[in-house]
Amino acid sequence: MEACFLVSNSFTKSPDQPLHTLKSPSLSFPKRSSLQFHSRKVALPCCCHLSSSSPFNGGDDKPSLNADWRSFRAKMVAGEQLRTTSDEPSSSSAADPPPISLGDRWAHIIHEPERGCLLIATEKLDGVHIFERTVILLLSTGPIGPSGIILNRPSLMSIKETRSTAMDMEGMFSNRPLFFGGPLEAGLFLLGPKEEGEEKSAGGVLDEVMKGLYYGTRESVGCVAEMVKRNMVGVGDLRFFDGYCGWDKEQLRDEIRAGYWTVAACSPSVIGLASVGSIGLWEDVLGLMGRRKVW
Repeated sequence: MEACFLVSNSFTKSPDQPLHTLKSPSLSFPKRSSLQFHSRKVALPCCCHLSSSSPFNGGDDKPSLNADWRSFRAKMVAGEQLRTTSDEPSSSSAADPPPISLGDRWAHIIHEPERGCLLIATEKLDGVHIFERTVILLLSTGPIGPSGIILNRPSLMSIKETRSTAMDMEGMFSNRPLFFGGPLEAGLFLLGPKEEGEEKSAGGVLDEVMKGLYYGTRESVGCVAEMVKRNMVGVGDLRFFDGYCGWDKEQLRDEIRAGYWTVAACSPSVIGLASVGSIGLWEDVLGLMGRRKVW
């Protein structure tokens, strides 16, 4: 996808509180040149301008996503929480504990960022125009640095209202809502997880973020348009984003250690692409983790 979307005014104005970078004294973005970050001793998080290499190409710690290892890990986490909250000593248990049932929607904290995880803004980002109460889906942790998209910032515009044709194949997606994905220039889309009993696979065409959830760029939008024509996927299964977030290689870890983000794993169904707004996603994820706040 090209730099083809026009951005609503609410996203182009400079924030009330200037953002700061851990890495360099001044950074500007190709599309949103009004946003500039200035260095300070105690830095607020930002998305740095990455190199010309694609931030969405490979290099992730988990080379294969075929196995549903996230669900397996979530069951282990749930089992550990059950053991630590049990009144009975584990050594006195005469029988094996019952199997853990996760349900369709779950989320839990993890300690390191990984592809497919969520970054949940903490109270330290309150008042920061772009990132306050955001939920970011990390698409890649490649060698040039992590990259992802903000899930819960609808731009209140459709693709048609942006007057862009580069993302809209023959008007097929013209009425789809457009989401603000971040301050760096790119166009991206997500293809949502399959429904129960439905066979949907975009492997080989799109990149899989987690089981059943895919993302694409300009190079793959034509392929997914053809998939819609063949009724392989529905238009409602797609969500389109203008912009993305990116960090230098160690910058995101620095921001996590500084307390700006809580890192969480979740089930694909938590990222509900069918809902237009996703305004309550921040609160929803916190509720699934059993926490009212992330600080």
